[in-house]
Amino acid sequence: MTHSHHGKGLTLGTPAAYRIKVQGCLDESWSDRLCGLSITSNHPADDAPVTILVGPVRDQAELIGVLNSLYELRLPLLFLEFMDEA
Repeated sequence: MTHSHHGKGLTLGTPAAYRIKVQGCLDESWSDRLCGLSITSNHPADDAPVTILVGPVRDQAELIGVLNSLYELRLPLLFLEFMDEA
């Protein structure tokens, strides 16, 4: 079943900004492969490293591409947040 959304709001084709947290470490050199999202990693002394990716994506297909890349890198998804329409 397909759903259409009329009027304002998020759609599958709406550009939007997201915050994604994954367990593991990525450095900024991965930004180009991950749609230009900004990347920051932290290494808490008593816990596993966490990487946070933040920024706009063109649409839901591009977001799925980012998530698939993170999956291929074997980085478990901890958090995904819609921040705002870009």
